[in-house]
Amino acid sequence: MFIVEELQLFLSPETVRFLQLSSKKGMLCVGSLSQVVQLPVPVCHRYKYCLGCILARDPYCAWSESSNEGVLLANQTGDTEEQPIFSTRAHVFQIDPATKRNWIPASKHALTVSYFYDATRNVYRIISVGGTKAIINSTITPNMTFTKTSQKFGQWADSRANTVYGLGFASEQHLSQFAEKFQEVKEAARLAREKSQDKTELTNPALNITSHQVLPSPIISSNGPGEDKLFRSQSADVEISTEKERLKKMLSEGSVSEVQWEAEFFSLQDNNNKLVAALHEANANVDQWKKQLAAYQEETETLRQRVAELESQGAHDSSSENNKEELSQTLEELELLIKAKDEEIQMLKSQKCGRWEAEGEREETLQKLQELEARNAELERRLHLAEQTLAETLAEREKVQNEVTKVAEIMDVKIFELSEIRQGLAKLVESN
Repeated sequence: MFIVEELQLFLSPETVRFLQLSSKKGMLCVGSLSQVVQLPVPVCHRYKYCLGCILARDPYCAWSESSNEGVLLANQTGDTEEQPIFSTRAHVFQIDPATKRNWIPASKHALTVSYFYDATRNVYRIISVGGTKAIINSTITPNMTFTKTSQKFGQWADSRANTVYGLGFASEQHLSQFAEKFQEVKEAARLAREKSQDKTELTNPALNITSHQVLPSPIISSNGPGEDKLFRSQSADVEISTEKERLKKMLSEGSVSEVQWEAEFFSLQDNNNKLVAALHEANANVDQWKKQLAAYQEETETLRQRVAELESQGAHDSSSENNKEELSQTLEELELLIKAKDEEIQMLKSQKCGRWEAEGEREETLQKLQELEARNAELERRLHLAEQTLAETLAEREKVQNEVTKVAEIMDVKIFELSEIRQGLAKLVESN
């Protein structure tokens, strides 16, 4: 069992006393103590598309695949085309009926959401179909309110379906167009309801009978005591009925206010959930940035140690001295950047109150981190070049020392030979 449609039959809430179906006229007669309303039952003639026929779920109508039209049980064919008033594409969500806080996506992809006008029932609907299933079938009433909860998201509460629908659009312009059309259709629904109420008052025989019974009551009053009591009792009945109408109006206004407050409450809850999610995301980003900062500090310390080793090994090399000075200056700049990054992290902790600000600061911080990584890579490249230069210098110096050693050895041999020759000459002179 399912509800096909909910209708407001009477001007004010009244108890339905009888239902009678007329198969000859194709009308359903609904009556209370004061009114009788006739409703058309077969409305298959107004559907010319399978979508409209499926959404109506009319027991008097079926869709014919062969003739591609709606067919009544009496073999009547449709001749009225139903076109949407306005259509757009959006991601459809429904509020979680258990928690009333979280949104449940109705489909994985964006769906077509359209405004339709039901000429037979004189109502406006918002309809969205996913496959063969009606995701949204909401009748618009003058009491409904469409609320923009963000730049691309809006929602409205349907008290008849006992749910809240949410739509996520691709751009803010699409959201604004849908909201403007919602206001136009709501105003049209209000005018249509007032027009139908006026028509019901003019064509309802029960109301005419009641008016004839109430209006002559002041005329029958006379000077007799019995007639005076009758006049007073009828006046009291009129006052009681007026008071009842006033109370019913207050109750209806209270229910409307309750729906509006409920929609606003869901909107505030949705905004709160988004802010909490943004705060958690900002905290996670701060933790990640702390880890990256610690890694950069450790890498900086390693580079500093390597520079110290190079300083101890290349104390006599002027070219390596210049490279080391440049490396030291780069390290100082890197330390200044790290200090600035610490200050930015502290500032981020104190200012992470909005989602968009957090995202902007996160992008700026990520950009600075990328620049820091680039500078770190440049520093490593320059350090590698300095190591290569130092190694080449040491190799050349060692080569020169080896050559000097060889020359010294050769000179020692030559000096020894010269001393032997001198001694030989001295002995020769002494013998002569």
